Amino acid sequence: MKIVIPGGSGQVGTVLARAFHKSGDDVVVLSRAPRAQPWRVIPWDGATLGTWRREVEDCEVVINLAGRSVNCRYNLPNRRAILESRVVSTRAVGQAIAQASSPPRVWLQASTATIYAHRYDAPNDERSGILGGDEPNAPDPWRFSIDVARAWERTFNEMIAGRTRKIALRSAMTMSRDAGGVFDTLATLVRYGLGGRAGDGRQFMSWVHSEDFVAALRWLIDRDDIDGVVNVASPNPLPNAEFMRLLRDACGVPFGLPVREWMLEIGAVFMRTESELILKSRRVVPGRLLEHGFAFKFPTWNEAARDLCHQ
Repeated sequence: MKIVIPGGSGQVGTVLARAFHKSGDDVVVLSRAPRAQPWRVIPWDGATLGTWRREVEDCEVVINLAGRSVNCRYNLPNRRAILESRVVSTRAVGQAIAQASSPPRVWLQASTATIYAHRYDAPNDERSGILGGDEPNAPDPWRFSIDVARAWERTFNEMIAGRTRKIALRSAMTMSRDAGGVFDTLATLVRYGLGGRAGDGRQFMSWVHSEDFVAALRWLIDRDDIDGVVNVASPNPLPNAEFMRLLRDACGVPFGLPVREWMLEIGAVFMRTESELILKSRRVVPGRLLEHGFAFKFPTWNEAARDLCHQ
């Protein structure tokens, strides 16, 4: 089948493109900065309808991942870029699908598990999960992330796609061995002795092994009876302290220096990122995937971390 991946040049897009290409699918990545890959890469500006729309015209699947990285400081220019890159690109993809004479049968749209509230008491699934933004004393960057996620999904829901099935992917951190990815960063910290708990270590970390991420998307493409919001995450999120302990065990590192919250705040400034990415509790579970019978290859972090460390 032909799969078009707008914004597919980042870590998650590369994971998907590589897997689908290896399976013999016709993969087309739309990128603002095209570079040579085993699959086709076509330039687009992420905002306006151009010649790239011809690829959408005759494809079966669109997986839109476009959006500026959130791994930055949330100053005013970056906030504007983060929000606009998601909303504008989603609108452009929706327009291309709406105007296609032979539209794709499914549109998988990136969203984020960050849309859920910071909480410890219970997991967030698609039906009973609490959306964030109203937590007392939530830092301003956390509220900004929620506003972005809501605007992203609202734009997606507003697009009229006719015969095309639409799924919003509220995805957790995708763990792969790719350089520069989340797992690579965490494993590097562990190997340098900095892999202790962050803050008080109580905040939940939601994650998904890259193989399960790819398998879940394949499964959703084939399931004509599923649309709307789907959480793509392991069924077993766990507190940061336990998450890091298991990662240290998998890497064969006996000790990890804990990092206090004030140290994280200072470090985030120097690393030009936000402490929210570490301190917010993301306790998300894949209710709909489990209800419909999807089987995870790596349901627990212990086995996932060991696999990733030994790949």
